[in-house]
Order: sequence, then structure tokens, then C-alpha cells
Amino acid sequence: MNMLQQSRNQVLAQIESACVEAARQPDSVQLLAVSKTQPSAILAEMYQAGQRAFGENYLQEALEKITALKELEIEWHFIGHVQRNKTKPLAENFDWVHGVDRLIIAERLSSQRGEQQSALNICIQVNIDAQDSKDGCQPDEVAGLVAQISQLPKLRLRGLMVIPAPENTQAFADAKTLFEQVKAQHAHPEDWDTLSMGMSADMQAAIAAGSSMVRVGTALFGARPQKD
Repeated sequence: MNMLQQSRNQVLAQIESACVEAARQPDSVQLLAVSKTQPSAILAEMYQAGQRAFGENYLQEALEKITALKELEIEWHFIGHVQRNKTKPLAENFDWVHGVDRLIIAERLSSQRGEQQSALNICIQVNIDAQDSKDGCQPDEVAGLVAQISQLPKLRLRGLMVIPAPENTQAFADAKTLFEQVKAQHAHPEDWDTLSMGMSADMQAAIAAGSSMVRVGTALFGARPQKD
């Protein structure tokens, strides 16, 4: 067994343990491999280890990997902040976009998604604990955004994504409460199934609070190579 396979098995075991402790089904939490700055060859190895969903933060780097690995059935997630002038390549190349925090971004993604493509999965990014350094809409803006975005064609609004400050586990509970509260605003509530929160250091607390998708990089790949 190679190191990547071993790392993935360890993370899956941690997810399962956290689910058992929280009286949840282990398959209720999806593992998203955060692969920014990792070369395509490493992603291919992780794919061979069984991983299918990969999250990227940097658009140009991600597009190069999508091209290099186009023969593999990878589910590509964009988890960085979405800039208005970058929506077209996101709409055309990704399966999921997590960093949507304004209606104009969602409208552009909807209009730029190809007619022959399936609906683009969307998560609304919420600045759940009012950090000055973090992107995301305010919690009180979410219900309105859900009502508007869920009406757009070519998008499938799936849930929320949050990145609380380190050690702020209360924010996970706040995000879960918000997630449940705004479900009623959704035009297609059966699609509202994703609470993307928790990373290598805090996934146990996130799962205990109700996360359905953890974004894990370091625990899978080791410390990231530095970008030039």
C-alpha cells in the first residue's frame, strides 16, 4: 500500500469514527480532497487509491489539471473565492462551485453553463463568524440568496460552505442551524443536502455538528508544496 492510499484510509477511518461518535451513518459525510498546489501525477495516484472528488482553489492551476487528467472520471470542485471575471471557465469546466456569495456570480454561472452540460452544483459561501479576512455573504443574506439562486436554470443549489476561524467550533453549530432554517426558502428543497465544513484539523467537530462534506488537504497529501 502506498503512502497516499494509507493517508486516505486514515482520513476515512477518522471520518467513520467521528460519525459513529455523533450517531451518524459513515456514508453521510463525503471526503473532498483539497489538491491545490499538488501536481497532476499526485492526483492521479490519489484517484487510483479510490478518491474521486477533488477541490481546487486556483483557477489556472485547476484548468491545467482538468486537461491533464481528462481521461479520469474526477468530480471537480472549485472551492476558492469566485471572481466575477472568472465565472465562464468555472461554469464550463467544474462539477461544483463552492464560493458563491453574490447573486450576480450565480447568474453568470447559470448563463455560461453549456446547454448540453448537466446543472452545475452550487454552495453558498457564508462568513459564519464575521471574520474580516474571509469572503462570504452574511448569515442574514442567505435566505434571500437561496430564494433567488434556486430559481436559476442550469444551477443546482446544494447547500452552504463555511470556513470558521480556527477553534471556533460554535460556528459549525451556527452553520447547521442556518442550513436547516433556510431549507424552506429553496425552490427545490430535495436538492438542499450539502453542508461543506471542516478541514484536516477540525473535521471531527464539524462532523459532530452536522457537516456532510469535509475538505481535507494536509491530512491526505502532507504539507503543501509552496507556490513560487
